[in-house]
Amino acid sequence: MVGSAMTDLVSRVPRLPGAGETLIGSSFSIGFGGKGSNQAVMAARLGAKVSVVVKLGKDVFGENYLKNYQEQGIDTSYVLFDETRFSGVAPIAVDDNTGQNSIVIVPGANDGLSPADIRASRSAIDNADIIICQLETPIESTVEAFRIAKEGGGTKGGAMTIFNPAPARELPEELLQLTDVFVPNEVEAAMLLEKSTTTVEEAMVVALDFLERGPKRVIITLGSRGAVFASQGEPAQFVPAQKVKAVDTTGAGDAFVGSLAYFLGNSFPLKTAVERAGAIATRSVLKPGTQTSFPYRDEVKELLLP
Repeated sequence: MVGSAMTDLVSRVPRLPGAGETLIGSSFSIGFGGKGSNQAVMAARLGAKVSVVVKLGKDVFGENYLKNYQEQGIDTSYVLFDETRFSGVAPIAVDDNTGQNSIVIVPGANDGLSPADIRASRSAIDNADIIICQLETPIESTVEAFRIAKEGGGTKGGAMTIFNPAPARELPEELLQLTDVFVPNEVEAAMLLEKSTTTVEEAMVVALDFLERGPKRVIITLGSRGAVFASQGEPAQFVPAQKVKAVDTTGAGDAFVGSLAYFLGNSFPLKTAVERAGAIATRSVLKPGTQTSFPYRDEVKELLLP
């Protein structure tokens, strides 16, 4: 994984506050987050061999995050430290009643992960079968990682690239063309193409539109509804999600992407990978927190069988 690390500062509130409103929360906790690191942890918990290329601040948040990677069994050979920036943080408000969340990210050291850093970490990419990137680090660094991945990563002459365009922003065409699996959520997809994804049918149309811009496969996650997916030359399909009462939806999208990487890395068919990644993401919303809600391999072993 090439991407972000954030320390989550989580407040549980009776409802998400409006503009200018002050609410009294019911609890506060500090946890490990950042979309890239979340995805890496999820894949590692399922049994994948994971390395991360990230940049932390030289502060207590950075020191604790390094220990977290090590405790999760993740290779930290390419964890870098920024000399001037603080570690990334993410203040999160979680609605006690619905489990829905509102998140602000302050990237800090993540903004310092440069293309030069990516090139210096080339051996991590060259030895990978799958590279996951997001947009919580500079977009030029993501492009550089995918360029390297396509030059020589993986055991079969080029690593599979999975791109989660979050938070959404204008994307260079080269990045889309370097992407094998493009995984936005419904909000990000709608923002990027300025088209509605309110219905499953609309999301299918948007998925096909993205295919025309370069990615080989597109998966749009639809929250509690499930996901739609499409591949070049094939019709879009819909996979519904199991209906549950969510406790906390924070990190569910990352649980999906990390699980998807595990399944695709183990040669599961795309539909099966989407179904099972969705099932694992659903498990994650039944517990509070981000990485703390992600299941371990033994908890979902029935989903890992061919």
